[in-house]
Amino acid sequence: MTAEQTHTYLPRPGCQAYPAYVSWLALNASPADAILALTANFSTWGGYCARIAEGLRHHYGFSDEACAFFDFFAQPSPDLDAQATAAVAAALESGHLETDLAHTYGRLLQAYEAMFWNSLRKTP
Repeated sequence: MTAEQTHTYLPRPGCQAYPAYVSWLALNASPADAILALTANFSTWGGYCARIAEGLRHHYGFSDEACAFFDFFAQPSPDLDAQATAAVAAALESGHLETDLAHTYGRLLQAYEAMFWNSLRKTP
């Protein structure tokens, strides 16, 4: 972007909702509920990334270097999964997991993420 474009840029509201909601979860949700919702969302995100990388290669001839961002997030993260599993197990054992809330948080994350991508696709 040029300096002029930077000064006149207006953020798309639909692109702001998802990161704002993730911030809200960090501040307001119990850690275990947020972890459960975010872990499920991250798994879905990894699937999106794998399909995007495949499509970019197959349909547009993108190189591995050009797809590196998507390849990175498409890979499972065993360490992250193990940490999330341990945190959720500890919350379950101590009675500090609200599965209804975690489900609601996860559903909202998916909706806000869809809003993000749909907002990117629309012209300003």
